[in-house]
Parts: sequence; structure tokens; C-alpha cells
Amino acid sequence: MIIAGSTSVQPYAELLEEAFAVYAENTLLYQCTIDIQGGGSAAGLTAAETNVADIGMSSRELRETEKEQLPYIFEIAKDGLAIIVHPSNPVANLTTNQLRQIYTQETKNWSELGGNDAAIHVITREDGSGTRSAFEELVMGKTEGIHPKAIVQNSNGAVRLLVSDDPNAIGFISLGLIEAHEGQKEVKSLKLEGIDAIPENVKNGTYQLSRPFIFAAKTEPAGVSKDFIDFIFSPAGKAILAQEGLIV
Repeated sequence: MIIAGSTSVQPYAELLEEAFAVYAENTLLYQCTIDIQGGGSAAGLTAAETNVADIGMSSRELRETEKEQLPYIFEIAKDGLAIIVHPSNPVANLTTNQLRQIYTQETKNWSELGGNDAAIHVITREDGSGTRSAFEELVMGKTEGIHPKAIVQNSNGAVRLLVSDDPNAIGFISLGLIEAHEGQKEVKSLKLEGIDAIPENVKNGTYQLSRPFIFAAKTEPAGVSKDFIDFIFSPAGKAILAQEGLIV
């Protein structure tokens, strides 16, 4: 079975697959191979539509045309979008309008926001990324676009790495990827409109930058696909996602 798509969903799908492989062998009494690939939400949904993948992963709501092609839709969790900067950056809070003006480059220097006198290095995701689509919808609106000179990266991990190495950078990533793991440097998440970017605030609706994590299929899941999805929605699967900071 092949699952392809969002690089935001991918690391969580991989964790679930590892646990499911053990569960399937011990409880369902079979061994399985699930190939989980990235490529972005748009690519994954296209792969599912064209039968290249069994399931497409998306980190944004599906468009109406996509829903027509992929009618079997499973929201496995919700995730927040965190706005991140280097830990040394003195800025701690932004309004949505300030964030929008950074990404249109109306605001170009951190001193305009109470920070250091330094140019803002704007980092974004690539076109087709569910993370970028969610950011554009939630922050940029219908009339404003991300400035074409923004530095483009093709994964949440790459955005995180650049920000962790650059005191003047700003980026956005999955909220669940804020914490540093072994070998990773720290980043700092900013408050938005005075609200902390934490799972509790995504769940209670006070933190506004949130999006769904979705599995979508062209045909009704059966066999391994059904068993895997059932496992994700089981207490064991939900516990894995919750432990990683997602809302289930």
C-alpha cells in the first residue's frame, strides 16, 4: 500500500505505520508493508486520484473538485501552524496584520516590530504545500500574496532548520514540530494576537492558525487500508497523535 502527500502529515503517518506494523503482526496476524511518501498535499491528492497511491495525505481542506475525485475523506487530527523565529529574537508577539505585512514585505525590518535593527529574512513553503495553502488562507487572505522574494523550502523540517540557524529569519511550520529532537537546534514560536501557539489553544479555538490533517481515498478503504485507518482512530492511534502534540 502506498500513502503519499503532505510533508506535514508524513512524520505522523510514519509513526502510526511503525506502531500499526507491530499491532498487525501481533493482533491481526499478518505482516504488511506500507510505503509512506512525501511530495506535498497537491501531489499526494493527485497520486490518489490517478491510482498511483492508495491514500493521499493533505494538510488543508480539500477543494470541491478534489472531493468529487476522492470521496472517502478521513480527518485524522487537527494541527496548528506555528510562527517561528530564532530563540535570540526579542519579538514575542505579532498581530495577524503584522504577520501579513512581513510576508508581503511591507514590513522589512525587525525594528519596526520592536526587535533588532535587522532585515527580516522571510521563509515560506513551496507552491502545492498544504502548509503554505493553509497559511495563505488563514493569514494572507484572498487579495494578498506571499512576496516572490521569500526564501522557499520544500518541507517543514527545512524551514525549521533555516530559522534555527538564522537570528533574523521567520517561518511557519506544523505546531507539532516545534520541540527540538536529538541533534536539532531550538526555535521559538511567537504568540499571535497575544495567544500562545499550543495545542490547548488550537482545541479551544482561541489560537486561529489551525488546519486539518486528512487521509483521502478514491475508493472505500479495504484490507490493509481499512485496518490502518481503523488503527489510527483507535485509542492507541489517537494516543500516538496526541503525544506528538496534535489535536484528536
